[in-house]
Amino acid sequence: MTPRTGRVGSAGRFLVDHEQDPEQQETRVSRTTADAATTARVRVFAMMDADGDQVVTRHDYLSRIDRTVAATGRTEDDPLVVTARAEGVKAWSEMDADGDGKLTFDEYNAWVGADKFDNVCRFALGALFDLADADGDGALDKAEFTTLRTALNNPPDNAAAAFEALDADGDGRVARDAYLASIRAYIVGDSSPMGEVLY
Repeated sequence: MTPRTGRVGSAGRFLVDHEQDPEQQETRVSRTTADAATTARVRVFAMMDADGDQVVTRHDYLSRIDRTVAATGRTEDDPLVVTARAEGVKAWSEMDADGDGKLTFDEYNAWVGADKFDNVCRFALGALFDLADADGDGALDKAEFTTLRTALNNPPDNAAAAFEALDADGDGRVARDAYLASIRAYIVGDSSPMGEVLY
């Protein structure tokens, strides 16, 4: 009988030479996910930092709503505008935990994640989506999507490419839930073809 060659893994289990230690694989996957999340957050933060001064101010953040309202031609008394403004203020209040009116990348990176997306960001982003949804059917066509994302400070070419990446079935529509799920995936470091080309 030929003796097996290998090594002892991190859990004390003998691993044959071609086997990988499951705990090391999990650590590698976690590190890769964390690295992807950090990269995504750097890009999202840069998009929110409209003047490029390395700080997102309350004005920077809330002006996204102003630009979306202007781009979609909605009026201030529109219930969707009222909702978008209220959700934006709530989101800003959550992000700016120390109440100093500004957010550094380190503060943003420490704050944002799956839980914050699910309980805060999803509502603010969903309200902006609704502003761009002219017929209120819960989906955006390419022009509406591009209008929204350019108002949010993404380059038009990136917005168009993001639409194509998200419109997997090619029907020319992007549903609200798919849009929000793709942003969530991107911010937590999961695969998001839309996020990769948008930011």
